[in-house]
Amino acid sequence: MTARVAIAAVLVILQAFIYALGNITNRWSIAVCIAYLCATLAVRLWARPRPPGRTFDAQWVSTIGVDVITFSLLNFLQSSGINYTPLFALPVLLSSVLGPILLAFGTAASVTLLLLGDAWWNALQTHGDFGARFLQAGLSGSGFFLVALLANQLALRLAREEKRAKTSQSAARMQIQVNELVIEALSDGVLVVDAKGVVRSANPAARRLLITGRAVRSAPFALASETSWQALADLVHHTFTMQSPQKADIGLDHAEGNATRLQVRTRLTTSRNGTHESLCVMFLEDLREMEARVRTEKMAAMGRMSAAVAHEIRNPLAAISQANALLEEDLQDAGHRQLTGMVRQNAQRLARIVDEVLNLSRAQEPAPTAQTTVAALDETVRHIATDWAVQTGASQRMHVATAAPQAGVWFEAEHLRRLMINLLDNALRYASAAPHAIEVSTQIVAPAQARLSIWSDGQPLEKTVRSHLFEPFFSSESRSSGLGLYICRELCERYGALIGYQRVLRGNTEGNEFFVVFRSAAHRLGVPGPSFDTMNA
Repeated sequence: MTARVAIAAVLVILQAFIYALGNITNRWSIAVCIAYLCATLAVRLWARPRPPGRTFDAQWVSTIGVDVITFSLLNFLQSSGINYTPLFALPVLLSSVLGPILLAFGTAASVTLLLLGDAWWNALQTHGDFGARFLQAGLSGSGFFLVALLANQLALRLAREEKRAKTSQSAARMQIQVNELVIEALSDGVLVVDAKGVVRSANPAARRLLITGRAVRSAPFALASETSWQALADLVHHTFTMQSPQKADIGLDHAEGNATRLQVRTRLTTSRNGTHESLCVMFLEDLREMEARVRTEKMAAMGRMSAAVAHEIRNPLAAISQANALLEEDLQDAGHRQLTGMVRQNAQRLARIVDEVLNLSRAQEPAPTAQTTVAALDETVRHIATDWAVQTGASQRMHVATAAPQAGVWFEAEHLRRLMINLLDNALRYASAAPHAIEVSTQIVAPAQARLSIWSDGQPLEKTVRSHLFEPFFSSESRSSGLGLYICRELCERYGALIGYQRVLRGNTEGNEFFVVFRSAAHRLGVPGPSFDTMNA
């Protein structure tokens, strides 16, 4: 449409120039050019033509038709020997681009007929070589048909390529979104670094692994800006220098004194034609989590083996219990009956352990019976703590303070013993040798809730350890299997209790506290209590 306005303006200027020279013989040509300029301006400013397509469009009348009529009038009213025939290429091109091939051929045919009609009219008005006029009109018409065919095919091809490009662009955007979601959800850290050591992109896992005393800055940022990241910057430089993937174990020493051990793998992105810069993609993985996963796989295999062994133990254990019962019936001596009683008690204990191993391996949570699940909290806690202190020799280091008299909790006594022993062993491992380095206390925190806490004056736990504290097989020590706190959590969930960790102050000493909030026996009898989901542990 802009080209039509430009052509119309050129025609008006040309007519004005001819008129100024005094060579014009028909002033109607000036009026036609001015009217054509006004028509092209109106279409350019106010018309909203539809996109090119294969169907007939009404804009044929306002654009192509106007052009054909205008150029025909100028050709009919031509003055000063000017030939306007080449201008017919514009409506032919418009019809080829704006419509289907039939519209293009129709326009070319109309123009050819007009040229032939003009040649016939001139033949009637003048005398001369009529064959040359008709030959010129025929050749011009043939050229217009060829132009219509080529322009239409090029327009169709361009439309197909544009549609394909839009489809490819949409698919590429969707793939980028999918890639971003996958990278964001990866447990491994991902860094994209350029040759200058500037981090272009970092996913949340990488930002957690790189965290320092200050908050991690958003990308882009330089790896060399932090002293603890210098090893990563050196590995990136080595990767670009060698132009090959690299792998290394790197330790990051943070300002807080914590250290993170990482396994780092690097890959280079290269451009075959050299149009894009090369980038280094770094994959960061916490070695502690890797080791925990390996231990998990090993312990899972051991768990399956334990389940099989437990199945095999059950039958011999039942035979031992039955034979011991038959033997006990025939014994009269008190000493012998005491021995058979010991056999009976230990066989029963072994039977309970076998059942619990099977339940744990099958991930079952059997519902406890009402007769064996209510325990007197203070009495049971004092008894378990005293026995444990005698066995471990920690009586001078432990202090017991019970403040929940007559409180009955929904927890089996044997399972409460296992829970407390795991927590006490954990406290003893990190407590100092000072008196009252370990404190066991109970209290009532709500009408239907009682609380048990085991506190020790150990050093604070690392943030990475806190986030995986109750996960199976995760431990800050290589000698530990990481099952103790996991078993505590499983036992608490079985009875609807809540277990947690916090750093608290006792007197003037700060220490680690593991606490358990129980549902009291009143809840079992129908007295409602607050929900653990709403508690702020």
